[in-house]
Amino acid sequence: IFISKTILKERLDPETLESLGLIKQAHQFNQKIVKIKTKLFYKQQKFNLLREENEGYAKLITELGQDLSGNITSHLILESIKSLIGCFNLDPNRVLDIILEVYESRSDQDVFFLSLIKSYMCEPLTLCHILGFKFKFYQEPNEETPKSLYHIAAALLHHNLIELEDLYVHLMPLDAAIIEEHKRDISEAKQIARKLVMVVLPSEKSEDKEKEKEKEEEKNEKPPDNQKLGLLEALLRIGDWRHAQSIMDQMPSFYATSHKAIALALCRLVHLTVEPLYRRAGVPKGARGCVMHPLRNKGAPPPAESFEELRRDTFSMLCYLGPHLSHDPILFAKIVRLGKAFMKEYQIDSRPDVKDKLETLLSCFLSIADQVLLPSLSLMDCNACMSEELWGLFKLFPYQHRYRLYGQWKNETYSSHPLLVKVKAQTVERAKYIMKRLTKENVKQSGRQIGKLSHSNPTILFDYMLSQIQWYDNLIVPVVDSLKYLTSLNYDVLAYCIIEALANPEKEKMKHDDTTISSWLQSLASLCGSVFRKYPIELAGLLQYVTNQLKAGKSFDLLILKEVVQKMAGIEITDEMTSEQLEAMTGGEQLKAEGGYFGQIRNTKKSSQRLKDALLDHELALPLCLLMAQQRNGVVFLEGGEKHLKLVGHLYDQCHDTLVQFGGFLASNLSTEDYIKRVPSIDILCNQFHTPHDAAFFLSRPMYAHQILSKYDELKKAEKGNRQQQKVHKYVAACEQVMTPVHEAVVSLHPARVWDDLRPQFYATFWSLTMYDLAVPHSAYEREVNKLKAQIKAIEENPEMPLNKKKKEKERCTALQEKLQEEEKKQLEHVQRVLHRLKLEKDNWLLAKSTKNETITKFLQLCLFPRCIFSSIDAVYCARFVELVHQQKTPNFCTLLCYDRVFSAIIYTVASCTENESHRYGRFLCCMLETVTRWHSDRAVYEKECVNYPGFLTIFRATGFDGGNKADQLDYENFRHVVHKWHYMLTKASVHCLETGDYTHIRNILIVLTKILPCYPKVLNLGQALECRVHKICLEEKDKRPDLYALAMGYSGRLKSQKVHMVPENEFHHKEQPARSATPASQQNGPGSTGKPSTSTSKTEEGTSEDGDRGKEKSQGTTKPVNKANSAAAKVTTSNGNGALNSTKAVKERDDKEKIVKEKKEKKDKTPGSTPETKAENRREKQRDERAGKEDRVAREGKEKTPKADREKVKAEEKNNKDDKTKAGNGEPMDPSRERDTIKESKNKEKGDRIAVAGSLKSPVPRSESAESERDHKRRKLDSHSSPSHSSSVKFLLCLPERCLPVHIPAALKIFKESCPTCRHGIWKSQPNPRDLETIPWTSA
Repeated sequence: IFISKTILKERLDPETLESLGLIKQAHQFNQKIVKIKTKLFYKQQKFNLLREENEGYAKLITELGQDLSGNITSHLILESIKSLIGCFNLDPNRVLDIILEVYESRSDQDVFFLSLIKSYMCEPLTLCHILGFKFKFYQEPNEETPKSLYHIAAALLHHNLIELEDLYVHLMPLDAAIIEEHKRDISEAKQIARKLVMVVLPSEKSEDKEKEKEKEEEKNEKPPDNQKLGLLEALLRIGDWRHAQSIMDQMPSFYATSHKAIALALCRLVHLTVEPLYRRAGVPKGARGCVMHPLRNKGAPPPAESFEELRRDTFSMLCYLGPHLSHDPILFAKIVRLGKAFMKEYQIDSRPDVKDKLETLLSCFLSIADQVLLPSLSLMDCNACMSEELWGLFKLFPYQHRYRLYGQWKNETYSSHPLLVKVKAQTVERAKYIMKRLTKENVKQSGRQIGKLSHSNPTILFDYMLSQIQWYDNLIVPVVDSLKYLTSLNYDVLAYCIIEALANPEKEKMKHDDTTISSWLQSLASLCGSVFRKYPIELAGLLQYVTNQLKAGKSFDLLILKEVVQKMAGIEITDEMTSEQLEAMTGGEQLKAEGGYFGQIRNTKKSSQRLKDALLDHELALPLCLLMAQQRNGVVFLEGGEKHLKLVGHLYDQCHDTLVQFGGFLASNLSTEDYIKRVPSIDILCNQFHTPHDAAFFLSRPMYAHQILSKYDELKKAEKGNRQQQKVHKYVAACEQVMTPVHEAVVSLHPARVWDDLRPQFYATFWSLTMYDLAVPHSAYEREVNKLKAQIKAIEENPEMPLNKKKKEKERCTALQEKLQEEEKKQLEHVQRVLHRLKLEKDNWLLAKSTKNETITKFLQLCLFPRCIFSSIDAVYCARFVELVHQQKTPNFCTLLCYDRVFSAIIYTVASCTENESHRYGRFLCCMLETVTRWHSDRAVYEKECVNYPGFLTIFRATGFDGGNKADQLDYENFRHVVHKWHYMLTKASVHCLETGDYTHIRNILIVLTKILPCYPKVLNLGQALECRVHKICLEEKDKRPDLYALAMGYSGRLKSQKVHMVPENEFHHKEQPARSATPASQQNGPGSTGKPSTSTSKTEEGTSEDGDRGKEKSQGTTKPVNKANSAAAKVTTSNGNGALNSTKAVKERDDKEKIVKEKKEKKDKTPGSTPETKAENRREKQRDERAGKEDRVAREGKEKTPKADREKVKAEEKNNKDDKTKAGNGEPMDPSRERDTIKESKNKEKGDRIAVAGSLKSPVPRSESAESERDHKRRKLDSHSSPSHSSSVKFLLCLPERCLPVHIPAALKIFKESCPTCRHGIWKSQPNPRDLETIPWTSA
């Protein structure tokens, strides 16, 4: 390895070097070293010490400190400095230091000194070292670096005389210390926030105070200045943004601007940058403002002349400023106004070449709003003006952008800076303080405090308030009242906070029992309705949220829409309406508002207009309707899943009710043009949008009314004629023009075979009319007018009311009174026109070629049942429409058959209803029963309204244009029999539902029974049967299902109060004595009506005196006759709730019946029933019959029927019915063994019948040991509709073609399809017992 001589001379001692020959003599070398060291360390020049050459430095200071205002330039001074250095032998570095010292004291002479320094020395490192020594002198504790030093350093940096990297290393503190300080500030802020939120014990509070005192004592010793921040401030003041930005990049976000001086310096720089653009585009009219003079520094950021130039420097400056723009509210307002000016330009300018630039600028302004404006507002102290100013910009953004900004503000901004963390904690603490003391009494004071707090931090405040409301719903009213001091921006933020709370994924929208909606959701929905009604808050976001939830198949949030529409538009949806309210709802809009709702919701004009505008502006009206209509089925089939049946029903009701409410709002608030433009035709609604038919017609109905009215007005103007007859003809012509396309459109809604029984015109007429078209509620109008008159009188008699208020109130009441009277007159004219139109149309409604049975089936299935459960008004409308069709003497419409189907088939309908549908169905049945009861109660009324009407013809094939002859009509007494049969069928169905034990069955039938209580039960024994079953429900459900118990108790109490109005059966209808002759097996009821059996409607009481002939008939081996009543009585027979009316003309058919009786006796003689074995068996049966008589007497003493007797009754009835059918339907003899079984079962049935009358009515579904036999019993019992006072009734299975199968036929029944032997149609039929197949008669399809 080679080592140089120089290194060896440095490292080795002189003696070694001498021995190596590198030096000559070690002694000489040592002497030379001493001389050099002495020269270096001890010999000094005179100019190194200031005191030794003070004259030269004095002259230098004099030269630099002279007046520079004349023609003195840096070049002349530099020459003098050079002379002084040469003359006095001055140190150049010391001279430079003195130049810097003088510059520091004369910092206003930047141009001169910078030029001098640049000319004197251009070595950056030397300059940096001298400046570094100056900065180092002030890095001791309690030392403060002068601003002049920062200034000259900034000036030298700005003119590139030194480099930032060279100077930065001389500044204190280190970057690592700055980052550590920032982290410490954040942790301290979070700790403070935690303390404010936590509950602190008194002992812990004292310890915390001691610790804080210690910290304050430690802080008394002032740390050295942060020289980096001082230099940064100086750079900002001279406008050197490039170097200032470099320094801020070395520090944590917003650390530098958290110091007020730096924030203000940066704000001043931004002021200067935006000034020209602000003067051109941002200054509002009438504003003055002070003019900002630009910096003389040519290197400063150039002022922006256009919005595009803001991207150059201004936006980045604002982003570095962040939340600390709060230090300068004036600059805050300027930026906001520039944003408003840009948004106006953005909305106007649609040129494609500038669109991209404008989009980029829009995103920049949104970023500024997110990172600067909103955080700065949080740090401003209660500045409502800035909040309103900011809303002026934000309202120009779409709500999607605004809500995104609010979300960032609420969830992210407050964690970005220690100061914001503290502010959030302080806001929550203050909100708690206010909410604890908020009551109805101090709303005004608390409201002002809430307003002050909300101006700066609305998201934090509202988040806490909403959390409290979700827990305590009694806070809703005082909170809503206290929000009147909020700014417009705060209201918008409140809307966002509500939506965010509703969409919270961590909260369950169902209660733990999974049967009801959570209370927090109900509270928020109620708050939504109240807040959005009272205050001018934009609704678009909330409506879009509900729409999106429906798109996702979630219907919980429809509760919000329901509350909003109810509160804002005053449209209330409830099934608990009183009869007066329901009557008022059939009138005009004014009558609805005055008498149709529970609460008088006034002053809804403005709020309903706002709701309408929000729906139209964002095109949400039709989508919401369609989504709700589709979601009804989605609730059951898609959303239902594992949910409790009670919850599914509740959600279905909520969806349906909201649809009805929302559709009613659109119909009453949208103009004709708006409505027609948005609602498509009925065929498009149903076929393309897959809207259910009832909902589609509900939406289209107002459109038809609007179109007819406008067309009618056109025709009136075209041909001026005031005669009433001319007006009616014009109205009919208008209806034809509008409804003809509808008639054509509805054909596509159903298969072609449907229109074989119903005409499209009849179908469309039924669905397009409302109660407003059919009747005028005169009593409701009169009632409301009388109320207003009473109000006027009370106002006049009130001495405490001021005169001006009296006058206003009287004027209001008088105006309302006049409006109601005018509305009544208008509706009366309208109803007259509609009735005339119906009178002209009715002959073409129903086809003569179809059977009345098929027509009624289609009418019930496609019209009556779907609409009667749609709303309470529709329930009344359906009952009224049936009565109207009857009164109009519509050909081919059998009123009796229609009523019979309605009353005889309620089990399945009730079982398939939701809770609210049960209310409506009960109301429908009540209205139908009211009509029937009116006819039943008075012969004169019956003869006036029913006799000679085609609806009461008993011949099925008669067209009924003339009402038929009197012999074909059902007389009054037989009608009373039919009504009793309907009451019995209602009782039978009710008892069945009550005894199933199923929650839905019991709840629904109790609701229905409560609704029909004014008209049913009217017969004492039926009422007692019901009372017994309901009492049993009360006992069973008391501890199990409290809601059922409450329903049952409520109905039981009301039923007991109705007992005084009930009558014995013989007063309800005339009961005839039993007849001994058998009823003919079948009767001809008109052309093509083959095989229509009839059953008796008059009854006798079993268990009294038994007929003597009965024993003779038994001894002869014959079974009991099918019917005991007079064969002339008309009867409506039913099967599974479907009936057929049979003609019973005694005088006309007496001869035919006698012949039939003779034939039957001959057949009986031929049967082997008179054998000795049979006679012995009959004697045993007679003994058992006597024992049954004793049981009957025991039962009359008030004891209930035993299950064993009940089972015997059911078995006997089944067997007897089979036997009856064998005789009546087939007329063929039976084998001896079957005949003996029949005789036994006949006796058992008689015993059961006697016990049934003495006790209460037993459920048609007995409890059997085998599940299969129980289903058979249930099916056979439902097929047989016998009255308690009848001995028996012939059982029929209705032969339905496949096209007539009801959509709601239950899956529980075993149904199979086969060909009808009469008409060869594919038919549906319930599965019978195999041994009964040969006894089942067929009816005509």
